[in-house]
Amino acid sequence: MAEDLTITRGDKKTQYESLLPQIQGLLSGETNLVANLGNIAAALKEQFNWLWVGFYWIIEDELVLGPFQGPVACTRIKKGRGVCGTSWEKEATIIVADVEKFPGHIACSSSSKSEIVLPVFKEGKIVGVLDVDSSELADFDTVDQVYLEKILAMIP
Repeated sequence: MAEDLTITRGDKKTQYESLLPQIQGLLSGETNLVANLGNIAAALKEQFNWLWVGFYWIIEDELVLGPFQGPVACTRIKKGRGVCGTSWEKEATIIVADVEKFPGHIACSSSSKSEIVLPVFKEGKIVGVLDVDSSELADFDTVDQVYLEKILAMIP
C-alpha cells in the first residue's frame, strides 16, 4: 500500500470509519512494533489534527515514551501519575474533558486542554498506553474510545 492517507471530513464516526481500513493497510504485513506504532500515531494526527498522539510503553516500573507525533513530550511516567499513569494503574480508558481539573495532571504542553488515554493490551496483559491530547476542551468522547480501541486491537 502507498503510505498516503485519504483524509475524510465530516463527523467523527465517518472519519474513523474511513481511517480504520487505511490503518489496517499500513499495518498489514509489517511486524516491526515501532514502525506500526509510528504509523498509527501519524495517521491519527494527520486525520484529526490533534495536538499530540503517541504511545508510552511499560518498561520495568515506568511508562517510557515511544513513537509519537507532536511537540516534545515527557519521557518517563510512573504508575498512577497523571492521566497516563492512572490509565496504566486502572487498566482502563480515561477521558478528561479539562486537564486542568484532573488531579496530578502532568503538563507536558501548556497547549493541552483535553486528553484521552487508552491501555494497550497484548495477550490480555497491559503493555502500554495510547495518549492523545487536544488543544480543545472536551474534544474526546465515547466515539473516540470505541474507535481508538478498535485501532489498538489491530496492533500485531
